[in-house]
Amino acid sequence: MEPPPLEPPALGRRARVLLLAAVAACAACGLVYELALLTLSASLTGGGITETSLIVAGFVAALGLGALAAKPLLPHAAPVFVGVEVALGLVGGVSAAALYVAFTFLGSSTWVLVVATAAIGMLVGAEVPLLMTLLQTGRATDARDTGKVLANLNAADYAGALIGGLAWPFLLLPFAGLIRGAALTGMVNLCAAAVAALFLLRGHLRPAARALSLVALLLAAALLGGLLVNSSDIETTSRQRLYPDPIMFAQQSQYQEIVVTDRGGEVRLYLDGDLQFSSTDEHRYTETLVYPALSRDPERVLVLGGGDGLVAREALRQSAVREVVQVELDPAVLELGNTQLRDLNGGALQDERVTVVVADAFRWLRDRTGGGFDAVIVDLPDPDTPALGRLYSTEFYGLAAAALNPGGLLAVQSGSPYSTPDAYWRTVSSVSSAGLGVTPYHVHVPSFGDWGFVLAQAGSPPALELSATAAPRRFLDPATLDAAAIFPPDRPRLDLEPSTLDRPRIVDDMRRGYQR
Repeated sequence: MEPPPLEPPALGRRARVLLLAAVAACAACGLVYELALLTLSASLTGGGITETSLIVAGFVAALGLGALAAKPLLPHAAPVFVGVEVALGLVGGVSAAALYVAFTFLGSSTWVLVVATAAIGMLVGAEVPLLMTLLQTGRATDARDTGKVLANLNAADYAGALIGGLAWPFLLLPFAGLIRGAALTGMVNLCAAAVAALFLLRGHLRPAARALSLVALLLAAALLGGLLVNSSDIETTSRQRLYPDPIMFAQQSQYQEIVVTDRGGEVRLYLDGDLQFSSTDEHRYTETLVYPALSRDPERVLVLGGGDGLVAREALRQSAVREVVQVELDPAVLELGNTQLRDLNGGALQDERVTVVVADAFRWLRDRTGGGFDAVIVDLPDPDTPALGRLYSTEFYGLAAAALNPGGLLAVQSGSPYSTPDAYWRTVSSVSSAGLGVTPYHVHVPSFGDWGFVLAQAGSPPALELSATAAPRRFLDPATLDAAAIFPPDRPRLDLEPSTLDRPRIVDDMRRGYQR
């Protein structure tokens, strides 16, 4: 008859400290996985309130389910804890790659997002009851000692979460990217599991359990190592499926995924999968946005967004312009404008008349000092996320209007009055609600379809006209500009409530339009 199992020995003080350090490392990994899911949600699906709430609330709910699921396993806390950490390192490490591949090959990754959130949350949730059991095994404790153990455990857990929260945006994402960053985090998780299994909990594991743990660790590490080695090929193959043309440049910046394609000399720029321009017809878009705002021969021009340098290129062609201040959030886009896109923008961003400011446009407008501008041109990505939605709000346009000198003009790219009519007319209403007279207009840009803009000024709606000294243009002439102010009966003007910081209605407008 097999003798009953011996009671595992109590952990020594040094072992408890090291185990708490492992707890901190695992907590850091758990938070990195959650942040990676949120980042992927933003990149792949726009990261709206629904997706963000699904991840955050689903993760928290899964923590509770994981803690409950661990209750029957507490008598075997040591081997179960090692198994949980191996599984967490493996699932979390491959989650980013799985989501990316699912999105690019299947067209939807919501179900993978739900499964990954639930799996990671349950594994993280199982850690605390298992660790509490391990830290108290073999010790005679009262309520006060239990409280101290829980305080130490929570402190290590929260400290690790802080480390993970800082490591993801400042270290892993910018230097390793989404797929490699998650895989590297999985490796850290496996290292913590290895230290626990082979050293800290050695006396709590039978030889067979230690051998099984070692095999599982090696297999998981081999899988994640293979993912790290082949991540570039996986990412390249998956990404290419999203774009119709060969990719000549791709980078995940701190803010967005930047992709440039080139087929037969047609260069296209995509930010988070959204087309920003095609070199074959960008002149239609750029001229229509820029030249009405320059009709009064401004000397100082402010460009918000437009880090590709195309708006600055056209502004510098106007003989009256003496200074262009270019405000762009993402330095990676500016670097692209000075390298891959330099031939298209004519080196505008390096012109001595251009002052480049790397800053958030909203914050920069709020905190700016100095004189006003004779023209402000807003060339920002479409507001399909809450972060971008605030740049299409009444408050933002109020700040932009405050930057204008008397008689200055504001021009805003406003999306498609055909594909996303609610979002377009919402922008018109939001600009108007900032106390400006507005003139909506639109033209056909083959790459985008029917595309709309807003010209605004303090007081009455401004006239759509060109300066007598306007530089030669390939597309925009007075007749085309006159026609741009006419909207057909099937796309009439809509009177909508403005979008504000408190109610970013335009984000939902964009999504409804795309779904149609």
